[in-house]
Amino acid sequence: MHLHIQPCVLCEIERVQYGRSVCGDCWQHLNIQPRCVTKQDIELIATTTYQYPINKIIQQFKYNHQLQYLRLFKDLLAHIQIPKVQAIVAMPISTARLHERGYNQAHLLAQLISNTHKIPIWAPIERMKEYSQKGQNRAERLTNIHQQFKIKPKQGIKYRKVVIIDDVVTTGSSIQALKTQLELLGCQKVYVICLAVV
Repeated sequence: MHLHIQPCVLCEIERVQYGRSVCGDCWQHLNIQPRCVTKQDIELIATTTYQYPINKIIQQFKYNHQLQYLRLFKDLLAHIQIPKVQAIVAMPISTARLHERGYNQAHLLAQLISNTHKIPIWAPIERMKEYSQKGQNRAERLTNIHQQFKIKPKQGIKYRKVVIIDDVVTTGSSIQALKTQLELLGCQKVYVICLAVV
């Protein structure tokens, strides 16, 4: 049997078998620790904690178009149990942010899960202009974030059980705001998965 060999996506020195993204040494260095946490009274599953070096890797992926890290993220997501749902909802970003970045990083993660588990991606919510939260108190921030999400008109099929996917969850405010809109659409069970949690 012919084995496909390619370089480790992190060190680029060690060779790994096709289907794996990193070598054994780099995987140990990542210190991957899947965990369940609660943010804003919402339970979420994270593949690991937002710490070095995964934080730098996510930043490179998110802001510097380092899309080769999708191979690694696919491996990380394979280490958690994907709940039985009808659809995946990627955390939306504003049109301005999409033009600036060129892609929605959460949508790319959703595609990984969709391709592996044959679950459709559903995008019923749009995100309006993303405002800075600097200088605002907690109540102002929560009001601000909830105003950023809007249900798209003319919804077709609606799903009852969905999973939200995002790259990093910090306070959980965006997740809470998105979950609220999904519940207004009739979602009865909303799960949350992220690469890393702060």
